[in-house]
Amino acid sequence: MDFLTLTRRNLWRHPLRTTLTCGAIAMAVFLVCTLRSLVTTLDNSAVASRNERLWVQSAVSLFVSLPQSYQAKIEAIDGVDLVCKWQWFGGIYIEPKNFFGQFAVDPEKALSLYPELTVTEGSKEAFLGSRQMVLVGQGLVDRFGWKLGDKVPIMGTIFPHPDGADTPWEFEIAAIYQSSKPNVDNQMFLFHWDYFAETVETASGTAPDVGTYVVRTHPASDQSAIMREIDTMFENGPQRVQATTESEFQAQFVSMYGNVGFFVSAIGGAVLLAILLAALNTMLMSAREQTRDVGILKALGFSDGRLFAYMLGQSFALCLVGGAIGVSLALLLEKGISKAFAAMLPNYAVIPQTIVLAVGITFVIGLLAGILPALRARAILPVTALSDR
Repeated sequence: MDFLTLTRRNLWRHPLRTTLTCGAIAMAVFLVCTLRSLVTTLDNSAVASRNERLWVQSAVSLFVSLPQSYQAKIEAIDGVDLVCKWQWFGGIYIEPKNFFGQFAVDPEKALSLYPELTVTEGSKEAFLGSRQMVLVGQGLVDRFGWKLGDKVPIMGTIFPHPDGADTPWEFEIAAIYQSSKPNVDNQMFLFHWDYFAETVETASGTAPDVGTYVVRTHPASDQSAIMREIDTMFENGPQRVQATTESEFQAQFVSMYGNVGFFVSAIGGAVLLAILLAALNTMLMSAREQTRDVGILKALGFSDGRLFAYMLGQSFALCLVGGAIGVSLALLLEKGISKAFAAMLPNYAVIPQTIVLAVGITFVIGLLAGILPALRARAILPVTALSDR
């Protein structure tokens, strides 16, 4: 009988105990993969941001708007290639829980600024052709079952429709995009600034301000100097501004979640410690039950080293099966988790580095849980083992 058969039979001697321990390891690895993926999703949005894009916002708060007159002044700065208005709309689609980002933008400039946006259905020309046309992300299409040509009513909250608070803004889907980078949300709803501005002016009698300006700089330009010039230019203006790189702008949103890394590490560490103790307890109990078997094998001529490897192999087998189930579960539920947390964590994904981390953790748990039983099996004398009752 080979060691693989012995390992299977000894682990399956108590099927309920083995199943529960394997299930606990699987859940621990699944939690580690999921929690770690939350952190990497947030971090990747900042890391993947393009270097030539700057964001200009109010120095007071992101929720304070800027005058439209700022755009021409920023465009006149040496080294600035393009400036695009970007205004959060904040409307409601059917019911408040259907939260997603809706932005009024300069359409041609927005498409030029973000080459990451690849139109997969419809066309850019269709989006640019009419003011009520919108460009939507594939994530929204998957979420709501939209298709090209669908009319999408959005109830204005911050910006009510001029025909009354109960009248929705009407949009038509002209194109669908897929983002090639994690820094760009696949659940954005982009529509024409002109349509937005004229409708708001009709309702309120005054032209709307701009939430933020997105600035593209020339490749060879000094971004630090451009940001300083933008900040200084409006230091005494109607509204002071703060210019930041896109990665810094994205990092603001990550910081809103607090110290996510520490939070995840604390939870993950506690879970892994508990599972390590559970696996160790299982292996110690299993080793105690196999004392006589070890004595017989030693009497038959099996070396201490082979028996050490045999006991350690049982621990690795138990943990690797549980780890494989946990990783498979994390990958299987990836799309479901992404859809469930789409509003807060767009582009959620379990990246290969997370899987490698999970496999490494599984190996460590297997080693630590099996080392004590393996050392005991190596050290025990055949006479002592055979006399054990």
